[in-house]
Amino acid sequence: MHKVIYDTDPGVDDAMALLFLHRHPEIDVIGITTVFGNASVETTTRNALFLKREWDIPAPVAKGASVTIDAARAEREWPAMVHGDNGLGNIEVPHTIDLPLDPRPAHRFIIDTVRANPGEVRLVAVGRMTNLAMALKEDPEIAGLVKDVVIMGGNFYVPGNVSPVAEANIHGDPEAADIVMTAPWKVVVIGLDVTSITTMSRSYLAAMAAKGDGAVKLLDGLSQHYIDFYTHAVDDGMMVHDSCAAVYVVAPELFTTITGAVRVVCGGIADGQTVVKPDDRRFPPGDWDGLPSQIVATGIESEKVIDLIRDTLLRA
Repeated sequence: MHKVIYDTDPGVDDAMALLFLHRHPEIDVIGITTVFGNASVETTTRNALFLKREWDIPAPVAKGASVTIDAARAEREWPAMVHGDNGLGNIEVPHTIDLPLDPRPAHRFIIDTVRANPGEVRLVAVGRMTNLAMALKEDPEIAGLVKDVVIMGGNFYVPGNVSPVAEANIHGDPEAADIVMTAPWKVVVIGLDVTSITTMSRSYLAAMAAKGDGAVKLLDGLSQHYIDFYTHAVDDGMMVHDSCAAVYVVAPELFTTITGAVRVVCGGIADGQTVVKPDDRRFPPGDWDGLPSQIVATGIESEKVIDLIRDTLLRA
């Protein structure tokens, strides 16, 4: 079993990835940590509790960061046009969910859980990297105790989605992302190079919902606003960004990767850009030298990924 802490900002595609992680027979979700991003951390935490309740997920939920690790950064508006005003596609969600939160802040939950399960925890982070960076700053030794970190974020050989060069999760807290990428642990970066070409059509999702249980029907409902947003880029469907990272946990063979040190640009017109120095390329001395070699996804078997998502979600 893969022991997973899911660091998330639900978020429509976050919700699909959560249901995938919950239902895959080889994954044990041992914690859900929330972060600001697709909405405020109050809203993303409420959404995580809502999905936990609706989908009967036993994992505890810990509330995380509400601002960037560099507090001087000005917050941008929440992307309501993508995920809806409530983060879940404007479906009806109660203002409060009568479930307890873990008493620890998310970064402390991560530290304690990793230390209680040395060498076993896989961090699947699909929002801003703030919680992970805070955990590293408070307890740097956890880098040697985590099995690996699988993130949805970044872009290397394709354009960004919030600027010509930056992807949203990284752009939302570049300093945190650079801390995570350069720490001495294994990071797998599942970015727009592969997620932007992995799409699920409205009809495919509807067929899943017709065949599936109430959880899949709820997922179909909360995805409609998100699909409507993607009409500029996808033919009546949506990119399943976060689910690609979840799939990597159990099916890395569906991805083509390269290795190399990764840095994140912090500031200027390229703010949030992710840059890899491939291990098989030589350059003059620079800011990538002496850093850990990470794994960057550059290719994906999209149809097989989509089918694996479907087959997993239909496991009631």
